[in-house]
Amino acid sequence: MIDRYTRPAMGRIWTDENKFRCWLEVESAASAVLAEDGVIPAAAAEAIATKASFSLARIQEIEAEVKHDVIAFTTAVAENLKAQGLGEQSRWLHYGLTSNDVVDTAQGLQVKEASGLIRSGLLALLAVLKRRAIEFKQTPTIGRTHGIHAEPTTFGLKLLNWYAEMERNLARFDAAAEDMRVGKLSGAVGTFGHLKPEHEERICARLGLKAAPVATQVIQRDRHAAYISTLAIIGSTLDKIAIEVRHLQRTEVREAQEYFSEKQKGSSAMPHKKNPITPEQISGLARVLRGNAQAAFEDIPLWHERDISHSSVERVIFPDSTILVDYLLAKTTDLIDRLLVYPERMKRNLESTGGLIFSGQLLLDLAEAGMLREDAYRLVQAHAMRAWKEDLVFRDEVARDPAITKLLSSEKLARTFDYTRQLGNVDAIFKRVLGE
Repeated sequence: MIDRYTRPAMGRIWTDENKFRCWLEVESAASAVLAEDGVIPAAAAEAIATKASFSLARIQEIEAEVKHDVIAFTTAVAENLKAQGLGEQSRWLHYGLTSNDVVDTAQGLQVKEASGLIRSGLLALLAVLKRRAIEFKQTPTIGRTHGIHAEPTTFGLKLLNWYAEMERNLARFDAAAEDMRVGKLSGAVGTFGHLKPEHEERICARLGLKAAPVATQVIQRDRHAAYISTLAIIGSTLDKIAIEVRHLQRTEVREAQEYFSEKQKGSSAMPHKKNPITPEQISGLARVLRGNAQAAFEDIPLWHERDISHSSVERVIFPDSTILVDYLLAKTTDLIDRLLVYPERMKRNLESTGGLIFSGQLLLDLAEAGMLREDAYRLVQAHAMRAWKEDLVFRDEVARDPAITKLLSSEKLARTFDYTRQLGNVDAIFKRVLGE
């Protein structure tokens, strides 16, 4: 299944080739704005915009000597311009800028592009969750608290809960992505020592970014931490979904399971096995996202107006986190889309305790019929514990107790043990989440 989920579009964003293309895009926008104001010659801006290029191999060759990626980049671009007879124009490249004017602003472009792909993945998962929630809206199943049977719910409500959580994740993500849609060209310590604030605003506007209102040499990393943390929250929701599927696929439960093709094999030793491979992959990789969030928090406190400790971290966590979320969204969407659901098994499990799951309803019905709540609790619990211990049918034991039958007729007891009674508000919950 991994090949099916190779994410070339997302991976391409974080290649060195695309990173330097983004750097060149920033340099070109800066030159164009400075030329408009007569700071640099118009011919230089034209040459940088239409003629400038680079060789990735040459940048890497220069960086191996100078140990500075931005200098290697600007040197390679300048060499390219000189080779075209535009050496005079090359001296205006990177005019008035510091390294992180280019690096941070270009990173904004990369994150913006990555965010578009992630948003598409979020919308695709939401669509599948909504469709399957409606499909199983009235499919009764047992609700479990602490892993123990509690009261009836529906499988559609499980899916609706995930849908609502993913809607919140979408809102969080949109806010975090918008916060990252910024650039800065305010110089070595953020004072606009060589450019003007209006230059920055116009350069960023050309790039589809906003200007950071205030910066040091770098855009402040609280934005980055919020973005990576949001990806980790999304991953944790996907982990939550995956864990539920893993539990429901357990042999003794078997209420739902990951799709298993005819030719698929689950174990090299046990031919009968159908393991929840995809949910386990989702759960495992979500841990990486949470770890990356911690690393992003550590990038917030930097020395004075800038140090470089965040840079090496971000070269790992931004590609890794965006690629992972893109991948996990696709995996989870497919998992839910093709999830095998077994309503009959759900009903069998729901009824497996002989009505024990209606102890709370019986308690309320007895109190309503006139029994003191404390007395009703002791009576119902005594029957429940005996049924647990001796493997009895709780419903039958209750129906034989005169202390109960004198207050509740057989018709009222039948209503006590009717799960549709407790599911009467499912439509209202769906309406609250989905609207009309």
